[in-house]
Amino acid sequence: MKIFTHSLPETGFIRLNTVLELIPIGKSSWWNGVRDGIYPQPVTIGQRVTAWRVEDIKELIQSLSNAE
Repeated sequence: MKIFTHSLPETGFIRLNTVLELIPIGKSSWWNGVRDGIYPQPVTIGQRVTAWRVEDIKELIQSLSNAE
């Protein structure tokens, strides 16, 4: 799996579509993983806006890379 995390900002938030570009799974699988504690919990930054911390996603990508 070749993933380029250098295009992500150092800190901040990214939305689900960006997460799914980096981690090749579907939305339902992602949300099931979030529910089961496999993937990071989202942050609510508005009434209808959900995002993930860049740091959490980078850490997830690193752990997935190490698992191979």
